[in-house]
Amino acid sequence: MSLFHAEDGLPRCRWCGGAPEFVPYHDNEWGFPVSDDTRLFEKLSLEGFQSGLSWRTILNKRDAFRAGFDGFDIDTVARFDETDIDRLLADKGIVRHRGKIEAVINNAARAQELIAEAGSIAAFVWRYEARTPAPPQSQTTSPESIALSKALKKRGWKFVGPTTVFAFMQAMGLINDHAEGCVSRDKAAKLREGFVVPLPG
Repeated sequence: MSLFHAEDGLPRCRWCGGAPEFVPYHDNEWGFPVSDDTRLFEKLSLEGFQSGLSWRTILNKRDAFRAGFDGFDIDTVARFDETDIDRLLADKGIVRHRGKIEAVINNAARAQELIAEAGSIAAFVWRYEARTPAPPQSQTTSPESIALSKALKKRGWKFVGPTTVFAFMQAMGLINDHAEGCVSRDKAAKLREGFVVPLPG
């Protein structure tokens, strides 16, 4: 697989060449393991908004999304009502899609239930950590993302199809999908080796 070389000359995953803002996102976030429930919930929410759009659009609006959804605090978002939906639909800084906004609010309530069931979102989703070598980056689903998608849908989550969940797993480090030769691949592998998978509550 061909790699992208930024101004510093270092090789990175090819998709980094799609936009300047992709490089810091790739170098500092993408593919590194995450156990924080707020970050996991935020990413699932943003991946849902990304459906049918480009990740660049969502990344550039991320700060506005965080402001609009109160930092993606799960308990706060679960209490959002029609007034909040109207407020968000009027917010030009985010993607104004009623179905996706309502899905985030629904999913916050489902996240509360999942935390009660498993102890944390992290403890639940990390059950689906990829145990096999990462597939080519051209692949958009995996057996693990299909299984996690089914598990979330069974629990009432919305906008969590296998492709959306696979992108979430890539970004949150549940799979090391940094390309061979990418400057971040070994870093991600070492972080995963030392990562303590959250135990069920």
